[in-house]
Amino acid sequence: MSNFEGKEVLIIEDEQKIADLIVDYLNASDIATHWVSDGAKALDVFTQRQPALVLLDVLLPGTDGFKLCKSIRALSQVPIIMVTAKVEENDRLEGFDLGADDYICKPFSPRELVYRVKAILNRTPNITAPPEDANNCPLHLDPKTFKATFLSVDLEVTPVEFKLLTTLSDQMGRIFSRDELLDHVYPGHRIVNDRTIDSHIKNLRKKMKAIAPDIELIQSVYGVGYKIEGL
Repeated sequence: MSNFEGKEVLIIEDEQKIADLIVDYLNASDIATHWVSDGAKALDVFTQRQPALVLLDVLLPGTDGFKLCKSIRALSQVPIIMVTAKVEENDRLEGFDLGADDYICKPFSPRELVYRVKAILNRTPNITAPPEDANNCPLHLDPKTFKATFLSVDLEVTPVEFKLLTTLSDQMGRIFSRDELLDHVYPGHRIVNDRTIDSHIKNLRKKMKAIAPDIELIQSVYGVGYKIEGL
């Protein structure tokens, strides 16, 4: 039995040659796929099929990938890898701000894409969460459902945000540099940099402040990095 039994990757890509290449390589690795070319129909297909991961092109007919990423993220915390010819840093950061978990730029190596897909699918169920009441922390992480709650309110985090919270809360009080957090969340760093971590932290703080404006669970240590302290 494949390690990816029951997990399907939804490929949202309008160029058939690229889609066929991705399908062939993923299928050769025993990863099931479903391809949709029309961005306008992609959200309905996503809702129907409930994939384990989404490979999302940025430039799509019907709607652009950024809008689609935001729509998917509003419904689910499924991992999203953006596949795009847009290589500018601001474009990548926009995707991360909307909830993307990874980026791969065209032209890309199909083998590398398969590696990234496998890495995410393998890591997703194996994250260890800290005890709910550790150091009186108001944060609770459930690794089985990837659900994060803050003061018992659902945070609706992305998988990358979940991994960031897990890393920080597993060693509460320890200061993590941005590079250390990158190592935990994006092994090898690939095309991301420390600004990516800042973007994710900004999103997490925004979600927490919507629940408790006076509490700043994730603390910045000037010139060093970030930490979580119990209350």
